[in-house]
Amino acid sequence: MSKISRDEVAHLAGLARLAVTEAELDTFAGQLDQILDAVAKVGEVAADDIPPTTHAVPVTNVFREDEVRPGLTREQALAAAPAAEEDRFRVPRILTEEA
Repeated sequence: MSKISRDEVAHLAGLARLAVTEAELDTFAGQLDQILDAVAKVGEVAADDIPPTTHAVPVTNVFREDEVRPGLTREQALAAAPAAEEDRFRVPRILTEEA
């Protein structure tokens, strides 16, 4: 016996603003029954003594120690720039001021 009626499928289709044919109502009702059966089986397996998990295997973050490393000097960084002005990178203007 179907758990979801054709009327319920038509109602859901209307809420989702889907155009559904009469033949599709029967097909979708059967498919939704299968989905609900699968969800019910998962609900049966879930036990109170099993803690909820977010991952199937343990996950730990690996952090490296922060260490100071030498960086580029201002002159070295600007030496590779296509254009520089007043000790800064010069880039083309992309925004205009509108009043």
